[in-house]
Amino acid sequence: MEVTSGSFSMVAEEDSEDLRKDSAEEILEHITDLVNETLAEDGSYNITLSKEGILSAIDTGKSEGGPSGRHWVLDPIDGTKGFLRGGQYAIALALLDEGKVVLGVLGCPNLPLASISNLNGSSCGDQMGALFSATVGCGAEVESLEGSPPQKKLGVQAPPVRIDSQAKYGALARGDGAIYLRFPHKGYKEKIWDHAAGAIVVTEAGGVVTDASGNDLDFSKGRFLDVDTGIIATNKQLMPSLLKSVQEAIKEKSQAPSPL
Repeated sequence: MEVTSGSFSMVAEEDSEDLRKDSAEEILEHITDLVNETLAEDGSYNITLSKEGILSAIDTGKSEGGPSGRHWVLDPIDGTKGFLRGGQYAIALALLDEGKVVLGVLGCPNLPLASISNLNGSSCGDQMGALFSATVGCGAEVESLEGSPPQKKLGVQAPPVRIDSQAKYGALARGDGAIYLRFPHKGYKEKIWDHAAGAIVVTEAGGVVTDASGNDLDFSKGRFLDVDTGIIATNKQLMPSLLKSVQEAIKEKSQAPSPL
C-alpha cells in the first residue's frame, strides 16, 4: 500500500467543549488522573499530562477531513448505549488517503473471538475480545485482543445477526451475519467515524458496502457521508438481489398514499 506524503490530521467525534465548562472540573480532574495512571503503568512514554494537555489532545480531532491528504478517523467509543449497559461497542480507527479508506481497525472488547451464538452477543466458553484489522488490497484479519491465537483470514458467508456499534461490521466480515441494513430517519447525517473502519474490514473480507443506490460510500466529503437513503452491507453474492429488493421497497414506500 502506498499513501501520499505529508502530515496527518485527525477527524474524531469528540471535542473538549463540555470538559472546559466549570461544571466539568471534577470530571476533568478524574480523567487526567486516570490518563496519567495509565501512562505510568504502561511505561512507554515517560510523560505526565496536565489538564490542558488532556483537552488539547482531545481537540486534535477537530479536522474536517476531505478529499485531499491523509486523515485519521477515530470514534473512541462507537456504540455508547452498548458500552453503558455492558454490551457491544467498538473502538474504531481508520485512515483516509485522498478521500479513500485504506486502513481500518476495530477493537471490540465484548465481542466473542470465535463467533456469536445468540442475539445478545454472548458465546458460552468463548474467549472475549476481538481485534479486526484491514488494509486495502491485503484482506481483513481478526485476532484476540490479547494477541493470540494467530490471526485468521476472514470471509463473509453466514446468516444475519444484530449487535451494537461497528462490531456489527466485524461480525459480518467473519460470517456471523450476512446482511447489515441501516436506514435512519429522514434528515439524519451519517458520520464518517461511524462507518470508515467497519466498511474497509467488510470490503477487504470480500463483502460489499454501498448506499441504497448501490454507490460506494464516499469518505471524501468531510465529517459526514453523503449517502442516498441508507447503507447496505452484505456479500457479493447477495448484493444484487438485496439491492433490488431494497430499492423496490423504497419506491413502494414513496408511492404509498399519505395517512389522513
